[in-house]
Amino acid sequence: MAATALIVLAAGRGTRLRSALPKVLHHAGGRSLLAQVLAAGADAGLPAADTFVVAGYAAEQVRAAVAPSAARVILQEPQRGTGHALQVAAPALVAYSQIIVLHGDMPVVSATTVSRLRAELEAGADAVLATATPDKPRAYGRILRDRKQPEQVVAIVEDRQASPAQKQIRELNAGFYAFRLQPLLVALGQLGTNNPHGEFYLTDTIALMAQAGAKIRAYPLPDPVEILGINDRIELAEVDALLRRRKSEALMTQGVSIYTPATVAVDPEVTAGQDCVLEPGVQLRGQTTLGANCRIGAYSILTDCRLDDGVEVLPHCVLERAHVGAGARVGPFTRLREQAEIAPGAHLGNFVEVKKSRIGEGAKAMHLAYLGDAQIGARVNIGAGTITCNYDGDQKHPTAIGEETFVGSNSTLVAPLEIAAGAYVAAGSVITGPVPAGALALGRGRQVNKPGWVAARKKKAGSSQRGG
Repeated sequence: MAATALIVLAAGRGTRLRSALPKVLHHAGGRSLLAQVLAAGADAGLPAADTFVVAGYAAEQVRAAVAPSAARVILQEPQRGTGHALQVAAPALVAYSQIIVLHGDMPVVSATTVSRLRAELEAGADAVLATATPDKPRAYGRILRDRKQPEQVVAIVEDRQASPAQKQIRELNAGFYAFRLQPLLVALGQLGTNNPHGEFYLTDTIALMAQAGAKIRAYPLPDPVEILGINDRIELAEVDALLRRRKSEALMTQGVSIYTPATVAVDPEVTAGQDCVLEPGVQLRGQTTLGANCRIGAYSILTDCRLDDGVEVLPHCVLERAHVGAGARVGPFTRLREQAEIAPGAHLGNFVEVKKSRIGEGAKAMHLAYLGDAQIGARVNIGAGTITCNYDGDQKHPTAIGEETFVGSNSTLVAPLEIAAGAYVAAGSVITGPVPAGALALGRGRQVNKPGWVAARKKKAGSSQRGG
């Protein structure tokens, strides 16, 4: 196949979004608009090393967003239209014989469309453009075809410049293109700015190439929804809902049950095993993976988490960058923070928070506990109200609790601390030193009872009131 570059046009501000953030960095479907478009190119076999993003407004933010990949950013300054964007990009394309052009604010474009555009070009066309015929008319460019050779596209007429008769044409320009580079470069050099915006339009290259005898073909999109672009936050929400629905439907076809899918938000890189259940309001973000037979309770949010088979997350939990082992149960109202490692069969309950800690196999912390920077052994019981005091105001310190240890309710474990296997910690204790295996540790003040104290207090109070 010929050397192909992917060009993504991403220079616009998106004024109608009323945002300081560039349009292409707004999110829909769990990724930025730009990331969605780049993913379509990558899935179509166009590597990041052959991808160029033309940036303009807030270019440094766009550059930072693209930085994790090998894609390159080309600065368009000033921004004088889509044709001008290609003129600016042209010097970077000398190693390529053909290019694919996508818009960074059109995130519904599919890898299939990108592949078909490239295939049509490989079949001998000089230019290929995607077209759509939606049920509802849109203010997009109209496709003009040769009357004697209908397969030949001769021009794209922008909506503002179209005659009343041309506005009746239902075939619209989708905004995705494939070009052989040399004929395109000739046409780019002939572009003018005789249009309502005074800009260089990429769409005008079609007529110029056709007049020069180029073979220009259309690829009608099987699903016209791909032409959806983002101009305001209403359209952003509509596209987000569309992409979310597609992801949910893909999971359901793979054997995942989703209750009230319209309320569930699943990011594109999330995976879930067979017979998982997602209850209403669930959000699965980032690169979260679920094994088989997991159940995620209503309104729980999981970000970049890994759950093994048979995990149950009860409602209203928040999990971030955590690993939960097979058969463990978490929640309701549990928070797992970064580097929380929950072993198989462990149980964490109401208002338990775990950070940078390992909870051993079969261990339990069912109520109102904070466990940070801790290693907790198998079958340990953590009583309600227990906390590990891991921070001294300057450094974090570890706590180690051996297997089959019992920690009574409302215990305060001051790190650094080691409690050996099989020990008991009495309820209400403040533990500041090591506890040997099998020992009982008590760290609380002695209780003192004063008989008759209440009656004496009341008698004294009554005397004071009469005296006043």
